[in-house]
Amino acid sequence: MGFLGILIQVTWVAVMLSELAAAAIAFPIALPNCPDKCGDVKIPYPFGLRKGCSIDQDFLINCTNSFGPTQPILGNLNVTNFSLEGQAHVLAYIAKDCYKKGVLDHSIWNMVWLRSGLNFTISNTQNKFIVVGCDTHAYLKFQQDKENFSTGCVSVCESSRHIVNGSCSGIGCCELNIPNGLKYVKLVSYSFKNHTEVEDFNPCGYAFISQQTMFNFSSDSLHSLQHQKMTPVVLDWAIGTERCKDVVNKSSYACGGNSTCIDSDNGSGYRCKCMEGYHGNPYLHLGCQDINECEDHNPCKLPGQKCINGPGNYTCSCIKGYHDVSAGICVINQSSRLVTLLVGIGISFMVAIVCSSWLYLIFKKRQLIKLKQRFFEQNGGLILQQKLSKQENSAETTKIFTMKDLKKATNNYDEALIIGRGGFGTVYKGILPNNTIVAIKKSKIGDESQIEQFINEVVVLSQINHRNVVKLLGCCLETQVPLLVYEFIPNGTLFEHIHHESKVSTISWETCLRIATETAEALSYLHCAASPPIIHRDVKSSNILLDSTYTAKVSDFGASKLVPLDQTQLATLVQGTLGYLDPEYMQTSQLTEKSDVYSFGVVLVELLTGKKALSFDRPEEERSLAIHFLSFSKDNRLFEVLEKHLAKEENVEQLKEAANLAKMCLRLKGEDRPTMKEVATKLEDLRKMEKHSRDNVDSNSEETKFLHTRTSDSHNYDVDNQSADVNDTVRDHVALLDFDDGR
Repeated sequence: MGFLGILIQVTWVAVMLSELAAAAIAFPIALPNCPDKCGDVKIPYPFGLRKGCSIDQDFLINCTNSFGPTQPILGNLNVTNFSLEGQAHVLAYIAKDCYKKGVLDHSIWNMVWLRSGLNFTISNTQNKFIVVGCDTHAYLKFQQDKENFSTGCVSVCESSRHIVNGSCSGIGCCELNIPNGLKYVKLVSYSFKNHTEVEDFNPCGYAFISQQTMFNFSSDSLHSLQHQKMTPVVLDWAIGTERCKDVVNKSSYACGGNSTCIDSDNGSGYRCKCMEGYHGNPYLHLGCQDINECEDHNPCKLPGQKCINGPGNYTCSCIKGYHDVSAGICVINQSSRLVTLLVGIGISFMVAIVCSSWLYLIFKKRQLIKLKQRFFEQNGGLILQQKLSKQENSAETTKIFTMKDLKKATNNYDEALIIGRGGFGTVYKGILPNNTIVAIKKSKIGDESQIEQFINEVVVLSQINHRNVVKLLGCCLETQVPLLVYEFIPNGTLFEHIHHESKVSTISWETCLRIATETAEALSYLHCAASPPIIHRDVKSSNILLDSTYTAKVSDFGASKLVPLDQTQLATLVQGTLGYLDPEYMQTSQLTEKSDVYSFGVVLVELLTGKKALSFDRPEEERSLAIHFLSFSKDNRLFEVLEKHLAKEENVEQLKEAANLAKMCLRLKGEDRPTMKEVATKLEDLRKMEKHSRDNVDSNSEETKFLHTRTSDSHNYDVDNQSADVNDTVRDHVALLDFDDGR
């Protein structure tokens, strides 16, 4: 067998021995078929819970729940623990002498009895008789050799200031030793002056027996004991009344095999104890079992030794390759030195391999941490932190996702989960560990110009809370490509529902009008309610998402701008999507909120006509939808360009009003256009008109005329009275279309 095989066998044996040493052996504590627990308290033999399970009637324990949780009762005492070392831990009542304005409180006992049982005595080594109070004298009354005795002490104090915490010297507290062999005692507490002079800080006197280590007197005891019913007491117990020398050869002898007899040192009787090298229950027939010292702690520590367990003991002998030279001292044989050397070299080699592997893993982990930090900084993490720190509460709602989380959510960015592509990146559908479906936006690789837009989108969305704006859930910056995590909007974009053949004509005029209204309300919120105001700068139908109920959600804020409160326009590089770009913005590079109004006007025309904002497949004069729409509107040929499934007789008035509003939004000069707030209000009025039309088929009713008049004049815009010639407008639009795609 090779050296490696020997090393593997040695390692396997060592592992098996350690597992055997760690395994705990459960020894029985009660007689067969007898219960060994009452509530949470273990009941070892010689005690028992029913007849035939205890050594005799005196060790039969009452298990009851009459006074609360199930617990063992001994005499009039609640037992908390039985010990095979001859002790039982119980709870005994406190005698209290309480007064209120000099009148004795008869609801509280100033006299209590402690009855332990025939084979039980109050431990004189672990308990004390304690009296607490500033106007108190108390007595411990008992019987020995059929004669009555009593002992007591006095505890007085004029003020709680004189009390020394931890001291029971007579000031506020006094204590006495317990006489030997007590089984039944009576505790009585009295007051000298009915506590009238100390009632404000000590209304009661107390007398009780307590385990020494469980009571520590302080000035607080003068009050706290008033609410405490019982204290812990230790009882000594023994078998019978005979001594070991008189009972060891009798049939009534209670000690099992591998045990020894010990006389009780507190009263009569005896108890049993497992012999050295054994443990278990000495009162059972085979209760004391051998302790395997070799498994527990291996006492053979010298080199070359091995431990051999025996009944109740162990021996140390030399292992193979060693020989005993004197008193258990083992010396290696010459022939074994080479093996030992080889084993040592092998172990050293394995340790070196383990250490080098450990160091390599640490090195790789540090490299990964540095790489994540580099990506964090490269993706604008420091700038993002600075911007978010200037906004109240924004960082609290934006979660930072790990690279591992999002990789798992997208099945390692599976192309089958791609739900959209745009100028700023790719959008994946993902599922988080809590089964939440999200949309994960991955920015373009290696395009440093996109970092600013990425940061901008996080900053903008972190301070927006509107039902018609897509919600940002968080971001990830520790990857090469920055990632944004949004709520998932299941019904795709408005662009798809207008222009894809499979979805055309699936949206009713009522739904179109609601989508337009919700989009206008979202943009109005950005312009008016957000602080500072936000200009979207890329309003288009592909940036309007629809949820399962066709509720509009404005998205893609990568190009958005925050407007300082003291400014109405910003000088920026022209950015946006051809067909939706504001002509005035393209000429002047001055961005205003009216630029969003123009882009929204194009979206509204898309909804009305079902045509794309810009298409080079159409004749030259029809490539720009905005120009084409304005031309037909000027010639009163509006219904020639409207989507056929919308142009129904009952929709005529609403369509005219919507078209008129679209022409207002498409005015060449920004100052002539309505605000988004006015647009949202106008559309909401149209929705009311539309609802009214459905309720009233008769379009000539007085109410419809009134509503039509109101919506037509509410903002004093009349597109037919524009001073600019429409042909000039068309020429300006055509000239601007020569620019390259802004996205």
